[in-house]
Amino acid sequence: MSKAIPHQPLMFSLFHILFLLILITTDVGHCFKDNKVLILKKFDQREDSPTPRCLPQKSRREKSLAILEMKHHDSCLGPIKNWDNKLQERLISDNFRVRSLQSQIRNAASGRTEGLSEIQIPLTSGMKFQILNYIVALELGGREMTVIVDTASDLTWIQCQPCKSCYTQQDPLFNPSASPSYQSIPCNSSTCQNLQFATGNLGVCSLDPPTCNYDVSYGDGSYTRGELGREQLNLSSMAVNGFIFGCGRSNHGLFGGAAGVMALGRSDLSLVSQTASQFGGVFSYCLPSTEDDSASGSLILGNDSSIYKNSTPITFTKMILNPQLSTFYVLNLTSISIGGVALKAPGFVNGGTLIDSGTVITRLPPSVYATLRAEFLRQFSGYPPAPGFSILDTCFNLSGNAEVSIPTIRLHFEGEVEVNVDASGVFYFARSDSSQVCLALASLSSDDEIGILGNFQQKNLRVVYNTKDSVLGFAEEVCSYS
Repeated sequence: MSKAIPHQPLMFSLFHILFLLILITTDVGHCFKDNKVLILKKFDQREDSPTPRCLPQKSRREKSLAILEMKHHDSCLGPIKNWDNKLQERLISDNFRVRSLQSQIRNAASGRTEGLSEIQIPLTSGMKFQILNYIVALELGGREMTVIVDTASDLTWIQCQPCKSCYTQQDPLFNPSASPSYQSIPCNSSTCQNLQFATGNLGVCSLDPPTCNYDVSYGDGSYTRGELGREQLNLSSMAVNGFIFGCGRSNHGLFGGAAGVMALGRSDLSLVSQTASQFGGVFSYCLPSTEDDSASGSLILGNDSSIYKNSTPITFTKMILNPQLSTFYVLNLTSISIGGVALKAPGFVNGGTLIDSGTVITRLPPSVYATLRAEFLRQFSGYPPAPGFSILDTCFNLSGNAEVSIPTIRLHFEGEVEVNVDASGVFYFARSDSSQVCLALASLSSDDEIGILGNFQQKNLRVVYNTKDSVLGFAEEVCSYS
C-alpha cells in the first residue's frame, strides 16, 4: 500500500508565499515615502568665541581655476548675546530684501528706471542683521580683504581712504593713493556712462578731479558712494589687471567686519564679466552648513568639473533669457515634490524662479506654497504645532526628539533636472531646544511675483553658473574647502 503524500510542505510553502506578499506590499507602501533623517542635536546654538574669525580666508590655484574658501558670514561676527533676537532679525531683513528685489523686478519689467535707487537689492540692509551669508577673501592692490558674495549684485565695491563716513571693518581700509596700480575712471568714459545698468544710477562727474562717482542707495536708507576706479585684482594668485570697482568713500550699514561686496551678477561691470577672458564666464560654489562656524565651502572661478567633489552627476538647466531681467539668474522651476509626491499648482508656470546667494529663505508663489504646505503637513504628522516665527508660518515642537524623519523636498527644473534639498535646508530652528522648528519656505504676496531660490535651500550643493552657455548646473556635494 502506497504512503499518503504529506501536506505539511505544501502548507509551509503557502505560508511563505503569503508572508512574501505581505513584505512586498509593505515595501510598496514605503516606496511612496521619500524621507531623510534629520539629527536635531546638530542644530543646537552654541556660544560664539569672543573674537571674530573673519580672516584669514584661504585660496589656491588648481590648473586654470581660482578656488576661494567660502564661509558663512557668522564667522566674522563677535559673540551672539541673544540668539532668538538674531534669528528673528535675519528673517526680518531677509523679507525686506525680497520686497526690494520684487520692486526692482517690477520696475525693470515695466521699463521704469526712475527711483531705482530707492528699491535696489538691500545689500547693506541685509548685513545690518548679518544675513548676506557667505564671504570670501580677495586681494586688491596687494591688500587682502574679506568681501560678501552676492549673485544679485553687479558692482563690486570696497571701503576706501580717505573715508568721509565708513562702518567698522576688520581689515585696514584700502588706500588707493598708496597703490601705484590704482587709476581713477574719468567721467567722460563709456564705463561711467554705462554705470546706470549696473547700479540703477547714472555716473556723476566730480569737478576736482574730474572722476566718475557712483551712488548706490538701498531701500532701507543704507548706501555706498564713492568713485569708480581700476586696480589689480588677485584671485588665488591669478592677476586681473584694470579691474573696475567702486571705491567707497561714504558707506552706511553694518557689514560685520567685511570690507565690501563681490558682485557676481551678469552686467558688464560684474566680476564674472570682467574676468571672462580668464575664467570663461563660469563660476560655481558650494555653500557650507550654517550650523557649524568652522564649516567652509568653496567658490571656484573657471570651468573644470574634475575639480569638484560632487557625489551625484551635474545636471544642467537653461537660464531664462529675459532682456528686462538680464542681470539676474532666472530658471524655469517646473514642479516640486514632497516625499515623492509631485505637486500641481498654477504658480509653476509664472515667469520663472530667480536663484540668489543673498536671499536666505526660498519664496514661492502663494498657490505653490499652499499646495506644498498642505502636502508637507500631511506627511510630517504626529508632532505638536508651535507658533509661527516671523515670515515662517509652519512650525513644530520637536523637543524631546533626538532625530526626526522628514519628507524629501525635490525641486524639478526644465530639462528633467532634479535637485534634492539637503536635510539641513528643510527646517529653520527658531529655538535651540527644538521647541520651535519651522519649515524653511515662505509665500510671496501674489502669484504675479517671481519665485526666489534662497541660499538656505542651496546648502551642500555644487551650483555651477555658466554664463557663456546660459545654463546652470546642480550636483550634491558635501561642502569643504580642502
